[in-house]
Amino acid sequence: MVIVNFDNAATTYPKPPEVRQAVAEAVAKFGNAGRGGHAIAERTSEMVYHARETVADFFDAKVENTIFTLNCTHALNVAIQGILKPGDHVIISDLEHNSVYRPVVALAKAGKISYSIAKVSPDDAVTLQRFLAEIRPNTRAVVCTIASNVTGQILPYREIAQLCRMHGLCFIADGAQACGILPLSLERDGMNILCTAGHKGLYGITGTGVLMTDCAFPIQPLMQGGTGSASRSPEQPEFLPDRLECGTLNVIGAASLCAGISFVKRRTVQGLYRHESRLCELLCQALEDIPEITVYREPGISYVPIVSFTVNGASPETVAAWLSQQGFCLRAGLHCAPLAHEKLGTEDGTVRFAPSAFSREADTLRLASSLKNYVNILKNQENLLKKSGDMLQ
Repeated sequence: MVIVNFDNAATTYPKPPEVRQAVAEAVAKFGNAGRGGHAIAERTSEMVYHARETVADFFDAKVENTIFTLNCTHALNVAIQGILKPGDHVIISDLEHNSVYRPVVALAKAGKISYSIAKVSPDDAVTLQRFLAEIRPNTRAVVCTIASNVTGQILPYREIAQLCRMHGLCFIADGAQACGILPLSLERDGMNILCTAGHKGLYGITGTGVLMTDCAFPIQPLMQGGTGSASRSPEQPEFLPDRLECGTLNVIGAASLCAGISFVKRRTVQGLYRHESRLCELLCQALEDIPEITVYREPGISYVPIVSFTVNGASPETVAAWLSQQGFCLRAGLHCAPLAHEKLGTEDGTVRFAPSAFSREADTLRLASSLKNYVNILKNQENLLKKSGDMLQ
């Protein structure tokens, strides 16, 4: 059976050939960056710098302010816990991933900070007003996703950034579902800190993430340890990226991320967005005639290429398990975003469709056909149960 991956919002699969080649070469060629003056260390350091430069250039950030992390969750924790101080107040949205929600709640439960949740509206102007209404004298930061990982709704991130600048707040943006899909720029879009995954829309391998900062708000390190620099000092270096990078870097991941961004640049962000959005529209159109399927999209809202849906009479996990038997990989459940599902009223979660550069129209239409067949199976089962009940009576 051919397996088709439509779970690319979790991580893109397959990876581009150049990414796989970069990983193989990195395993064979590189060692530890910044640890030693010998040939292996030097060429490794050169490659890591080139990878950092590639990421920085792609997002209009400065090279030295581009930090490699383990993943987007790690980057967000570094930013949130590194910016907020005792007594601070922070605003998040009601579409946040647990990577934002949990560290904020943990700090609040420890009595260090307080937080508010701004409700995202289909109307961007209303959303902006709701963020504005939550600002207090002790508000320090706004932390929110650029695009929901459940519905794909794009928040008015540029306007939120402008609001933050007007009120002297730090804007920490979660770009996990937007980077590589939307033309994001740290400088042009006005974000103070942009966190993202390297293994999703940027097509690197898992275990890669990035934090980029404009340094308007200094970030206290989440960890301390070896950096290969200022080794005599018992304190973490003051300069970036060393201040926020402890221990051996994921050198192989950096090489993969460099190759992944080269792939995205060649295909173009606009081209990838058009291709993947077309597949989402194709699926939505095919499901329109099936009343038993609810698609969580609304007219007039801008989305990244993600579609969440439910099937009447079946749990999301049951639907995804059946689709897996047909050769389709889709993620079911809460997607680590309970706030978003509370908002949608989907207690058990949804099934999420997320295409990639390698997804095809034919497979999307086959998925829609399989879902139609599944609904018919459920109907037949319901009819059989009804007949059995009538016979017993």
